[in-house]
Amino acid sequence: MPREYLKKATKTAVSDAGEVHETVKTILAEIEAGGDARAMEYAAKFDRYDGNVILTAEEIAAACEKVPERIKRDIQFAHDNVRRFAEAQKATLSDVELEVVPGMVAGQKAIPVDAAGCYVPGGRYSHIASAIMTVTTAKVAGCRHIATCSPPRPGVGVAPAIVYAAHVCGADRIIAMGGVQAVAAMTFGLFGLPKANILVGPGNQFVAEAKRILFGRVGIDMIAGPTDSLILADETADAHIVATDLVSQAEHGYNSPVWLVTDDHALAEQVMERVPRLIEDLPELNRDNARAAWRDYAEVILCDNREEMAATSDEYAPEHLTVQCEDLDWWLDRLSCYGSLFLGEETTVSYGDKATGTNHVLPTSGAARYTGGLSVHKYMKIVTWQRATRDGARPVAEATARISRLEGMEGHARAADARLAKYFPDESFDLQADA
Repeated sequence: MPREYLKKATKTAVSDAGEVHETVKTILAEIEAGGDARAMEYAAKFDRYDGNVILTAEEIAAACEKVPERIKRDIQFAHDNVRRFAEAQKATLSDVELEVVPGMVAGQKAIPVDAAGCYVPGGRYSHIASAIMTVTTAKVAGCRHIATCSPPRPGVGVAPAIVYAAHVCGADRIIAMGGVQAVAAMTFGLFGLPKANILVGPGNQFVAEAKRILFGRVGIDMIAGPTDSLILADETADAHIVATDLVSQAEHGYNSPVWLVTDDHALAEQVMERVPRLIEDLPELNRDNARAAWRDYAEVILCDNREEMAATSDEYAPEHLTVQCEDLDWWLDRLSCYGSLFLGEETTVSYGDKATGTNHVLPTSGAARYTGGLSVHKYMKIVTWQRATRDGARPVAEATARISRLEGMEGHARAADARLAKYFPDESFDLQADA
């Protein structure tokens, strides 16, 4: 039978893109024209904060003092895991040198971008882990300057734990500013910052739209939508664990989709019965988000077998993909479209979000079909180079001249002709393309 929807989403995770686009476009244009002063006006309006924009060393130290030692140890633990994983990723990149023909050598180099801008959400939730994920990977990549922006709270400033995380992970500047104005500050090089070459990190729809508009002018990690999660579960899964994991991801936001794909009808019914009760047990803000996400965006899908389950998962291409099934190696080999994969009940998206070492900045809205998440590689430019002897360049020049003329690009052909004439003046070459 075709897959059956025991629960179908009534909404899709798409914002009013047109309205958001025009708002963000206007703000960016005004800040670019008005510089620091205009950015500060927007900060006063949206952040309602009038303290220092660039935190001083003394302010950073004072914020760090407010963080309990146990939390500091937890942040350091997560930082160490992310750093070591990023170092292992970087080790997979190597410079390459190949003699393509005798005397003609081509090569590849991996070069880190110079300046990275890391956005760390701090409004509804203080995303301490986002500071760890974005700053650590930029540091390991070798970026020479790392700026971190996070929304300050009125009368408080940037959350002390975010300041501590950004500081210990290697941020060169910590900026008390959020929203579009923060993205603009890093992009345009306001407040004495170097202009960012790449913008990374999660944010609300306005931050995401600002990155979308600026892409091309600067690099970005990805164009992100609301976070989403899918769980594959068979009859061996624990309904309480599955329901708890779904709720843990639904609390991200009112429009954060969560999906359960299973081949066991009884399990599906148990999970659907448990989820609302677990949601009602959450604190108020978390409860409101999870309730709306479950009501409007969640789906429960019943399949015939595991192959159909896997095909459904690949079609959805979730940001987070959890497998709570038998034969985990089969799933690891079979699945191909996801941001990050969590195999077995002993893992959970929450681990990856906070402290496992893999990055939690991941592709959403089906983008896992064509890209992975934030990694040390995102900060690296893979560039090529070449060098040749005159004899080594000879066959390449001849082929280049003929191909160029066949294309109609006479100027390209003459660049090759000139070298052959200089290096081999006593020889003749057939450099005309065959009709």
